Amino acid sequence: MIFNQTPLKGAYIVTLTPFTDERGLFARTFCKNEFVSIGHKSEFVQFNHSITKVAGSIRGMHFQVPPFTEIKLIRCVKGSVYDVIIDIRKDSSTFLNYFAIELSDANMLSLYIPEGFAHGFQSLREDSHLIYHHTAYYTPGSEGALRYNDPLLGIRWPLPVTVISDKDKDHALLNNSFKGI
Repeated sequence: MIFNQTPLKGAYIVTLTPFTDERGLFARTFCKNEFVSIGHKSEFVQFNHSITKVAGSIRGMHFQVPPFTEIKLIRCVKGSVYDVIIDIRKDSSTFLNYFAIELSDANMLSLYIPEGFAHGFQSLREDSHLIYHHTAYYTPGSEGALRYNDPLLGIRWPLPVTVISDKDKDHALLNNSFKGI
């Protein structure tokens, strides 16, 4: 695996180094020993799989508040998504900046998201599947979210929005009262 730092400190693009032969392909998607090189010491305790049926659909921008913050490792195993993270660490020099990358079954990239980030994505193809690894259990009542189209964030989504949950489209817009986590 190759770890490339994004412009947001602590977030990495993880490039797999597959082995291929006449049978096909084999690639390691996680190795505790290799992830130590980027400072990862936490245990992944929950894995989730999402399927987004319609291209243009948006899920996000979600996070968990302290003490339930989490590290995520995201990979698209079928289809393609425009994956977005937002730095919401109150003392960060990149507070409220975002980073976006296409994750797809073709490029086999993963995104390592440290604690203190909101996360979401837009499906670029029909029937896109994501696998999420989490270092904290989902805790109802400890979740937060930012609005996907908040002008203060300025996220440029590549496709027109086709489907978004009522919950995700109705989050309040940011103002000076949001201090981060």
